[in-house]
Amino acid sequence: MPHNAILPTSSRAHTKKDVLVLGAGMVGTCTALQLALRGHSVTLVDRREPGRETSYGNAGLIQCEAVEPYPFPQDPAVLLRVALKQGADVNYHLDAIPSLAPALGRYWANSRGARYQRIAREYGQLSSRSVPEHASLIELADAGDLVRRDGYRMVFRTQAGLDASVRTAERLQRDLGVNFRAMTGDELAVAEPSLKLRLAGAVHWTDPWSVSDPGELVQRYADLLVRRGGTIARGDALTLRASGAGWQVQCEHGAIEAEQAVVALGPWSDQLIRPLGYRFPLFVKRGYHRHFQPRSGPNLAIFDAERGYVMVPMKRGVRVTTGAEFARLDAPSTPVQMARAETLARELLDLPHPVESVPWRGARPCTGDLKPVIGPAPRHKGLWFHFGHGHQGFTMGPVSARLLAEQMDGDTTIIDPTPFLPQRFL
Repeated sequence: MPHNAILPTSSRAHTKKDVLVLGAGMVGTCTALQLALRGHSVTLVDRREPGRETSYGNAGLIQCEAVEPYPFPQDPAVLLRVALKQGADVNYHLDAIPSLAPALGRYWANSRGARYQRIAREYGQLSSRSVPEHASLIELADAGDLVRRDGYRMVFRTQAGLDASVRTAERLQRDLGVNFRAMTGDELAVAEPSLKLRLAGAVHWTDPWSVSDPGELVQRYADLLVRRGGTIARGDALTLRASGAGWQVQCEHGAIEAEQAVVALGPWSDQLIRPLGYRFPLFVKRGYHRHFQPRSGPNLAIFDAERGYVMVPMKRGVRVTTGAEFARLDAPSTPVQMARAETLARELLDLPHPVESVPWRGARPCTGDLKPVIGPAPRHKGLWFHFGHGHQGFTMGPVSARLLAEQMDGDTTIIDPTPFLPQRFL
C-alpha cells in the first residue's frame, strides 16, 4: 500500500459504509470521528460515556517528542530495583507474572539493540505526527480552551541524570528534529518557583502540548462526531458477533448491526479477540493518579525522571500519576505505588489536600513489540483492529485513527501501515 501524503478528506469520494467502533477512549473516539468525517455511517459503542476509562486518567500530554517507545529496562541495577519494588515507577503483582511472562519476554527482547532501533523508527512515524493531527480535530471540536502549547519539563535530581538526558535529547534533535531546551538548576528555579528542592536542572521539551482535562477532550471529539452525523450507543462490546454479511453488538436499546466493526477496546481488546482465535502478545501496565489542591505551581507539567512519576496542572488540581504496575487487569488496587509517588511529589511541591478519597486506577494496553495494532483482522472479513498503544494512546489517537481510516477506504496512507498490521503476530 503506498504511503505518500493524501489529499484532503473532503476532496475524495468513498463508498459509504456502516461501521461499529467498539470503545470510546481516545483511540476509539478518534477512529469513529475520522470515519464520520469521511462520510461513513458510524456508531461508537461503549459501556460508559466517552473518555471515562484509560483516556481519562493519563497525564494529558500530547507527546510528539516521544518518538521512541518505553523500553523494558536492561540495566541490571534498574532490574534489581524493580525486583525489590523500590521507587514509584514500577510495581508488580507476583501472582500475575506467570500469565504475563510470554508477552513480557517479547517486550524485553524487543527493547534491545537493532530490534529496538528498528521499532523506534517505525513507532516514531506515528508519534511525531501527533500534534498536527490533534490540532485539526481540536479546531473542529472547538477545544482550544483545554490545551496549552508550551511543552513540559523532565526534571533531574542529579547532574549525571541530567547530562544523560541532554545527550539523548541532542541525539533526537539531530536525527529527528525534536526540539528541547536544557535548563540549569538556576533556570529551573526561576521557571518553577514553587519547587521546594534545589534540583540539578531539566530538559524542557518545547513541542508537546498538554491538556487540562483529558477526558473532556475525548468528550469534545465525541460531540464533534455526533455533529458530523455519528451515533453514540451504550452497549457491551464483548457481545460482538458475526451477523450475516457484517457484525452485530448488543446495546441498551437492542442489537445494532453494521457491515464493518473496529475493535478499539484498549486493555479489554484481548477479551474480545481471544475467543475469535487471536493470540497476540498483549498485556497491560496499570497506573494510578490522584489530584491535589496545591498552594502554588507547577507552571508546566513536570516529570520527575529519576523517581518515575508526573505532576500536571489540571482543572481539578495537580494530577500526580504513577509509572507502570504489572498486574491482572481487574486485580484489586495496590496502594504502595501511589503512596510513594505522593511522598516523592511532596518533596518538590506543597500538596496538602487530595481531591479524591481514593486514587484513580486504569490500565495501558501494551504489545510485546511495543507498537500498536492497526489494520484488518487476518481471518475475519469486515473486522478491524486498533489497540495496543501502550503509554501513548492519548498522543497517537488522531493520527493512528487516520491511518486506520485510510486503510479501510483503500486510500493512500499517511505512513506505511505494514509495521502495525495484525498479521505480524501470526
